[in-house]
Amino acid sequence: MPHTLERFWSRTRRALRIDRWRELAVPVLMILSLGIVLVALLAWQLPYGNRLALDAGDIAPFTVVAPRQITFDSELLTQRARERAAQQVPDQYDNHEASVRREQVLAARNALAQVTEVRMHADDTLVRQTGDLVAISELNLDAETAVQILSLSDEQWAQVEREVPVALDRVMRDEIKESTLGQARRQVPGMVSGALDDTASEVAIVLTRNLIRPNTFFNAETTETLRNEARDAVETVSVTLNEGQTVIRNGDKATAEQAEILAVLNGLQTEWDPWTVLRSAVFGLMLLAAVIGAIYRVRPRIVHDQREQALLLVITILWLLAARFMMVSHPLLPYYYPLAAYAMLVAVLCNLRVAQVMIVAFALVLLFMLPNGAAIVIYQVLGALVGVLVVGRAERLTLFLWAGAAIALSNFATIVAMNAPFAQYSSTMLLEMLMVVILNGGLSAAIALIGYFVLGNLFGITTPLQLTELSRPTHPLLRQLLLKASGTYHHTILVSNLAERAAAAIGADALLVRVGAYYHDIGKTVRPYFFAENILDETSPHEKLDPLTSAQIIISHVKDGVDLAQKYKLPDRIQDFIREHHGQSLVKYFYVQAQRDAADGERIDEADFRYPGPNPRSKETAILMLADTCEAAVRAVRPGSREELEMMVNRLIDERIASGELNESDLTFKELQTVKDVFLHVLQGVHHPRIKYPEPADKTDHGAEAVPETNGSQPASDQNGHHGGVGGVETAVERVAGANPAMEG
Repeated sequence: MPHTLERFWSRTRRALRIDRWRELAVPVLMILSLGIVLVALLAWQLPYGNRLALDAGDIAPFTVVAPRQITFDSELLTQRARERAAQQVPDQYDNHEASVRREQVLAARNALAQVTEVRMHADDTLVRQTGDLVAISELNLDAETAVQILSLSDEQWAQVEREVPVALDRVMRDEIKESTLGQARRQVPGMVSGALDDTASEVAIVLTRNLIRPNTFFNAETTETLRNEARDAVETVSVTLNEGQTVIRNGDKATAEQAEILAVLNGLQTEWDPWTVLRSAVFGLMLLAAVIGAIYRVRPRIVHDQREQALLLVITILWLLAARFMMVSHPLLPYYYPLAAYAMLVAVLCNLRVAQVMIVAFALVLLFMLPNGAAIVIYQVLGALVGVLVVGRAERLTLFLWAGAAIALSNFATIVAMNAPFAQYSSTMLLEMLMVVILNGGLSAAIALIGYFVLGNLFGITTPLQLTELSRPTHPLLRQLLLKASGTYHHTILVSNLAERAAAAIGADALLVRVGAYYHDIGKTVRPYFFAENILDETSPHEKLDPLTSAQIIISHVKDGVDLAQKYKLPDRIQDFIREHHGQSLVKYFYVQAQRDAADGERIDEADFRYPGPNPRSKETAILMLADTCEAAVRAVRPGSREELEMMVNRLIDERIASGELNESDLTFKELQTVKDVFLHVLQGVHHPRIKYPEPADKTDHGAEAVPETNGSQPASDQNGHHGGVGGVETAVERVAGANPAMEG
């Protein structure tokens, strides 16, 4: 009953084309989403021109032009004009005060009187007298001058005592500022009377100079008020940029004025207009159509793989958003943009050729965003290409490390080639650029490696590392296959070698095919002795069963295999090999037998004798089906010559083509011919005829001579029936050896 319902649902789905519509709806929605995001980002960017944020002294990574005529008030130029106006206002001073002069003259007389008093204490020591003179703060004497004063005679000192107040009064009658104090002191020698001798005159000059004080003082409040008035009187300075006018050129060191203009451009409000949207939409949709066509050209199977579609959509949108904000910001950020990480992720999780297509697509998008940023685009594209070529299919983790190093080296070489000579760069900026290229390579490798595991698991993408791990014979399912169904195990080894060679010859995923071949028959471990390659004696268990039961047992190894694969969490790609290696083919031996055993008027439903499918939907699963069929048939029939082998292989593959079982596989006739050639080469080497050595002649044999025979001349009765009963294989078997019910499966 379950099988009947399953067949009914399968027929209904085929009639209504539900799966077809679902397969088409999902990619269409993804393409629409990507198209909307792409057009929105491009349209968002255009009205701004080239966005770039620079500080004074930074080197511009690309040329920036004004997107349209712009007039703005320059805070920088206005501030400069105001400061120039303020600087033209001189310092303001209060009128010099006569009271200061009188006070200072009085202070001078008092200080001189103290000196006279010290001189009168002749009984004090010279040291004490000198200390007392130095202690008079108003005079500010040093020890040498103090000693000189003490050495004067009373008459000389009396002259000095009279002359110093007079000279001080003369000097301080003029305006003396703090800034002109030195000038006033230099005038003192001219103010001292010439009647003094040299010693007395020298002492008088020193004392007068020390007693001079400023009599005119700076008025900070008045000065600042006048300068503020001068600033306020300056009008705001406006700057006008014409459409297309160059703001800064690639490689130029930004000035403060250019930095301000760039900041103004970055802050402009977007002016959406129909032409902007139209330009963005036309470019975005044309690019999207070209990319989709190119991807389908290099990777046809992606149409049926929604996981790869979703993966490509998600990471492409993420990297587009990153490009939108990193490529039009700080001058160093474009050099950090990890386009190489994106390319490597696409290469290892999807396909190398798809990665190359997307690199070209991103180059065009970046050029559209940065019309004058060709240097940045070249830098990014070369790094991405190098990373993709080095990492390949990432069959070893160390390849990510080497890819990061190669990206850094490529980045450095590109920068040297595009920016040499480095005269305009400071040592600090050169060091920064060196660190940037190293970090870009390292970050790209790290992002790709992390994304390799995270995104691979998230989207169910089978990675080469997973396949390598699954190919180990220590895997529990392979150990079960070896222990429970050793004949099937050896069959899978032969099929894997055959399929891997063919896949490599046409450029398909050879590693995936080999691992898929290892697991395609694991369902036979449930009932191993119902399959001919595992029967150890001449008795087949099918002889005791009716044809329908036998057919259902044979067919069930596909479902059993899928159940085991799900139990052991095999990747979906590997499960596809289990489901599709028989497609929807007919177990013909038991179907014919059931027809023969049927009573008159009894109808035998052909659907009961067909595998549930689906038919192969990729080149890899189709190659496995053909390798599986050909290996089993050749091993059963053992053709005695290359011509017979070639005829059998051609016939088996042609029958698959004629039955439509390969229609969804995307295999071309050219590829099928290559597959045939590889099969012939490998099968001839594996199943070449061997000479059967003659036994000694029996004298009672009436003189008959033993003649060499080939193993291939002997009909095989134990062929692997799960291939023999499909398509035209069992026809060949019946022709050579007769039908065997154990051969199905």
